[in-house]
Amino acid sequence: MKSTVTAKTVEEAKLKLCAELGVPAEKITFTVLEEPKKGLFGMKGEAKVEGEYNLTKAEIAANYVSDIMVAMGYTKPTITITETEEGAVLDLSGEGVDGIIGRRGETIDSLQYLASLACNKQDKEFYRITLDCDGFRARRKVQLEELARKMAEKAKRTGRTMSLEPMNPYERRIIHAAVSEVEGCTSRSVGEDPYRKVLISSTERRPYNGGNRRYNNGGRNDRRDGNRNGGYRKNGGRRREDFKARSLDISSSFEKDYKKPKPEDDLGSALYSKIEF
Repeated sequence: MKSTVTAKTVEEAKLKLCAELGVPAEKITFTVLEEPKKGLFGMKGEAKVEGEYNLTKAEIAANYVSDIMVAMGYTKPTITITETEEGAVLDLSGEGVDGIIGRRGETIDSLQYLASLACNKQDKEFYRITLDCDGFRARRKVQLEELARKMAEKAKRTGRTMSLEPMNPYERRIIHAAVSEVEGCTSRSVGEDPYRKVLISSTERRPYNGGNRRYNNGGRNDRRDGNRNGGYRKNGGRRREDFKARSLDISSSFEKDYKKPKPEDDLGSALYSKIEF
C-alpha cells in the first residue's frame, strides 16, 4: 500500500502518512521525493514524501473480508486479529454481521476459504486464516460433539452404520475425535469433497438371535429347529447351548490405526488444509 503526501516539512509529511495509512512510522518505508528549498526569507516550497506499507497476510485477509461484506450490503465489520502458530483468527463483530454465518456456517466457511486464497497468493508459504463471528465456532464444535456421541451410541445399540451429512474437513475432525472417545465405536470418512461425509460404526459383536424364536404350544414354549429333543438339537452328544462363539477380532484396519496421530484428527488445525497455487 503506497501513498504520497506534501507538507511544509519532511517530518510533517511523515506524520500525515502515518495517519493516512493507519500504522506507526516503524512499519512504513518513507521515500523523500522533494524537500523544501531555502530562500531569502526562509524555506520555500513543500516537502513531498512517499510512504509504503506492506500489509501482513492477516491484514490482507481482513481487508478482503471487510470489502466483500460491504459489497454484500453488510455494515463494515470490526475485525479483531489474533495471531496463532499457523496463521490468524479473524473475529468479526458489528451490527448485523452475524448474518454472514449462514446455514450451519456455510457462508462464513466460503468467505474464509476466499480470504485464505487472497492472502496466500503472494507467496508459497501457507498462512492459515480462520473466520469467526459471535462465538460461532465454539458453539458449532459443541453441537458436533453432541451429535457424534449420539450417533455413536445409536450405532452400538442398533448395530447399524450411521451416516452423517457431508461436512468440511474441520468439522469431520471434530466428529472423529468425539467418536474416538466412545468405547466400541469407530468412524471413517468416505466420498469426495464437497460431499465427503463421516460414517460411524460399532466394533462390538452383537449376539445372534436368529434361532431363538419361540412358539406357544399348549402352554409350553419349544424351540423349533427341525428336530425336537427336549427343545435342543444334539450334536455329538452335546446340546447346542454348550457351544460358544469364538472370540473374533472384528476391529477394522481403520479402528486399529485410528489411535495413531493423523492429520485429520488434529483439532488444532483450522478449516482448510494447505492450498497449492
